[in-house]
Amino acid sequence: MSATLTAAGSAPGPARSPLKLAIVGGGSTYTPELIDGFARLRDTLPVGELVLIDPAAERLELIGGLARRIFAAQGHPAAVTTTADLAAGVADADAVLLQLRVGGQAARNQDETWPLECGCVGQETTGAGGLAKALRTVPVVLDIAEQVRRTNPDAWIVDFTNPVGIVTRALRTAGHKAVGLCNVAIGFQRRFAAHLGVDPERVRLDHVGLNHLTWERGVTLLDAPGAATGREVLPALLRDFGKEIADDLHLPQAFVQRLGVVPSYYLRYFYQHDAVVEELRAQGSRAAQVAEIERQLLELYADPALDTKPELLGRRGGAFYSEAAVQLIAALLGTGGGTSVQVVNTRNDGVLPFLPDDAVIEVPAEVDAAGVRPLPQRPVEPLFAGLIAAVTSYEHLALEAALHGGRDRVFDALLAHPLVGQIELADRLTDRLLAHNREHLAWA
Repeated sequence: MSATLTAAGSAPGPARSPLKLAIVGGGSTYTPELIDGFARLRDTLPVGELVLIDPAAERLELIGGLARRIFAAQGHPAAVTTTADLAAGVADADAVLLQLRVGGQAARNQDETWPLECGCVGQETTGAGGLAKALRTVPVVLDIAEQVRRTNPDAWIVDFTNPVGIVTRALRTAGHKAVGLCNVAIGFQRRFAAHLGVDPERVRLDHVGLNHLTWERGVTLLDAPGAATGREVLPALLRDFGKEIADDLHLPQAFVQRLGVVPSYYLRYFYQHDAVVEELRAQGSRAAQVAEIERQLLELYADPALDTKPELLGRRGGAFYSEAAVQLIAALLGTGGGTSVQVVNTRNDGVLPFLPDDAVIEVPAEVDAAGVRPLPQRPVEPLFAGLIAAVTSYEHLALEAALHGGRDRVFDALLAHPLVGQIELADRLTDRLLAHNREHLAWA
């Protein structure tokens, strides 16, 4: 069973050209990566106007200036405007991209720190830290989406904001025309293509699970880009490049070979939880590293001679996001040459029958101007299905806590999480989560 996602009560309309895109969180140091993708792939996604929306005026002007220089250097005609006015910025936009971090890197640093005090993984999207981020983020994103709906109900909302699965579920549950995007799948596609020495467009993934909880159960080498036929090459990849693949995941090669699939690197938080906790305690938070990278990036962005994305941006994270974003938006807006198959976060609607329909799953889907239609999936093996079901239940409880507040709801979500699951541990984590996030939680 599949589902088509379109604007409520309307048929897909003709795409306009050139397009207007709005980025909420446009003052992010990551934005130049998206700008570079828009500039390079202009034939796929003809952008005429780009609006960067952010309350951080100083950063916004730095990013806006660099965006104009990147477009100019590549001969791109798009106009770049900046604003703190959300309603004005999203008006008449064909798509609104969400990439925001409530509380900034300081909040992320806390998410990655206080769970370690309880012997749990400290990570911004997984476990207790991921719940904290969801609680801060969901109400803000829903408020933004309501303003988009009031001002511009036909705009697509494309969510990059973590935790993507929970945020997208919140948007879809509230009836918004939204889809979520993560770069894990395109990262695997590009790495597998490099191993095979082929064009990435010839590699199609059998990718299944939830955001940051996925497995590559198959890899098809298409006879040509976009072809309907190809051959299965995952066993050959594991045979010939098993060590490189396992090293990328920081998992034992023998374990990956035994699974016979390639898990997302986020699965290491589940498969080697205690070892990861010790590593994180020893190496310090990723947030502190990113904060230093961002400081250096902002200095570079201030240089009026800079008109390309700097090499340092590659250390910021989010590899291949711009390519994935262009492909998705172009397909949704009808500029990408018809229907394409892309890995997205969208409603389950029976695709994985052991999950509720309103769960948000991460699977390949047909995407075009008519919407998003997740492809049927073969039965998921119990080793993976059990974890998917457990984390889906956690995500349901996390969304309830984000929408309605209350210490008991936070405790329930933590107790349900496979990385917590103990009364005393959930109790301690709840106290720490609330203590570190009161300024962001109106009900706390």
